[in-house]
Amino acid sequence: MAIRIGLVGTGTVGGGCIDIIQKHGDSFRRHYGIDLELARVCSLHDDEAKAHGVGHLFTPDYHDIVNDPDIDIVIELVGGTTVAKSVVLDALDAGKNVVTANKALMATSGQEVFDAADAAGKDIRFGASVGGGIPIIGPLKHSLIANEIESVMGIVNGTTNYMLTRMAEDNLSYEDALAEAQANGYAEANPSADVDGFDAAAKIAILGSIAFNTRIAMDDVYTRGISTIKPTDLEAAREMGYAVKLLAIAHRTDSGVDVRVHPTMIPVTHQLAHVDGVFNAIYVVGDFVGETMFFGEGAGAGAAASAVMGDVLDMARQLQAGVAPIVGCTCTDSLPIRVIDTLSMKYYIRFTVADRPGVLAVMSKVFADNNVSIHSMTQRGKADRSNVDVVYVTHTAKESDVQAALQTICEADDLVVAEPSLIRVEE
Repeated sequence: MAIRIGLVGTGTVGGGCIDIIQKHGDSFRRHYGIDLELARVCSLHDDEAKAHGVGHLFTPDYHDIVNDPDIDIVIELVGGTTVAKSVVLDALDAGKNVVTANKALMATSGQEVFDAADAAGKDIRFGASVGGGIPIIGPLKHSLIANEIESVMGIVNGTTNYMLTRMAEDNLSYEDALAEAQANGYAEANPSADVDGFDAAAKIAILGSIAFNTRIAMDDVYTRGISTIKPTDLEAAREMGYAVKLLAIAHRTDSGVDVRVHPTMIPVTHQLAHVDGVFNAIYVVGDFVGETMFFGEGAGAGAAASAVMGDVLDMARQLQAGVAPIVGCTCTDSLPIRVIDTLSMKYYIRFTVADRPGVLAVMSKVFADNNVSIHSMTQRGKADRSNVDVVYVTHTAKESDVQAALQTICEADDLVVAEPSLIRVEE
């Protein structure tokens, strides 16, 4: 029996899905007994559908797909959380199975989507929402379920990883690295979702929800981007035996789930320290399996389309076998989300301060008054004639104490002349 597909969104990823069906359709039938038929495609304009040779299947109205009784699977590739949400919920309500790559939707409205799928008795797959072509959601929902997952930590944004790599290897400034990323098509004209950490926050909300069987929304994730990082920070980290990465982190602790995104120093001996350029990697620790790592291209039309069509084929196999959805929403636990203020770790802090007598004494007293013990302090050259970069590395300290000290120092008159750079040290 043919499994009929309705595709909503024919951009780069949607076009990749069309190409996979056209190129490998015969192979799917021969090797796996899966007969996929692309029945309808939808987008605002028919240019892309025509470019891929499926102009005759085009409709500008997604309801034509959702309301077609012969369509079995709806693929949503519109993106965003408005129209895309309507497509997904309407398709499930109409009795369709759904595949999406929409991280923002699943990170903000995942519970609502899963509830709609359960009510309809249909399946929702979203493997392409995290890690592009890296198979991570499938293993978390299937291969690793014999474990209690202790930690999920990863580089899940290729844009920022590319920028930090270029800054570390070629001493590029943040501004130059961003311009290069934009010129190469790795960053959008408005790069905020990437450089401010929001893209990574959506992804770790999804991964944490699956790993810990508890609902984590994007708003639960403490998020800080890379805009304050300078090459001098990366050089200092290297001298200390660390690499700096924008990490998405989720740890299971005795007091709840610790989930956050921020620039992080990790030892150069850690596997993630050597993931460079636009590549992504996700490191998972389970109580029985131990350490595992999933590595690959985290973005691009081909990688994302590969993940989408992997979900489609797996879903089609189940439909042909008459198998009901196997693993739906597993967020049946209600682990508390730890607030960032309760974090205790080491910190790297760089200040650009006025180069005059007494500055270091004032700053040292502020740290001491806030129970922050300093491991080392170094001066890293002149920022200009009147200012200097001063780097502090703390012993293990409480986040709330560190933030209180930073606030006091930054509010002091004529002391700090630029926003400080704070990098947490993950041992």
